[in-house]
Amino acid sequence: MNQIRSVTQTGSKLNARSAALAAAMILAVFGGVFVYGIGFAGADVLHNAAHDARHANNFPCH
Repeated sequence: MNQIRSVTQTGSKLNARSAALAAAMILAVFGGVFVYGIGFAGADVLHNAAHDARHANNFPCH
């Protein structure tokens, strides 16, 4: 019985570790896309994105 419990605990630790690793990888990819996407975007693209976001949230910008 202890052997089954040990295997189950090991499996749950492995699943938790896999889930944490997957989340870290997704966040790393998203962060890289975010940094390079903004870093290489033109000023007019960034202005238009911020402008549209302000209007979508009913925040005056003019």
